[in-house]
Amino acid sequence: MKSHQTTQTMKPATAAKKLGVYLPATPTAFQEGVVTRAELNELQGNPPEWLQELRRNGPHPRPVVAAKLGVSIAGLARGGVTEALTTEQIEALKDSRPEWLEKERSTQAEVRKETARIKKRNAERAEQEQGPRS
Repeated sequence: MKSHQTTQTMKPATAAKKLGVYLPATPTAFQEGVVTRAELNELQGNPPEWLQELRRNGPHPRPVVAAKLGVSIAGLARGGVTEALTTEQIEALKDSRPEWLEKERSTQAEVRKETARIKKRNAERAEQEQGPRS
């Protein structure tokens, strides 16, 4: 018996998320079709001009905006940013340094510090539990 391998496909929203782009800004053909794993790999490895342009100038989805600003997605929401932003808008926010952005960056830095501390503590505990090796 021969088994037929089916082509793995994904919805455009999933593909856009994996590509790090804002779906409504993608071409209509991309938004209305399905994307195979091979097509996704091709888009990642050899991005067409529209994808390069979106990655360069946006609009960017919230996870990308949050990363570029150094805050969490929740921090964006607390700051009132609920829509996709262009690279130009992100740079303007960085330059104007609103109070909410500084607060959220500080909060994010504390979270990262605490995460590192816990990771280190857990590693030390695991090492102690293993005991000396002979």
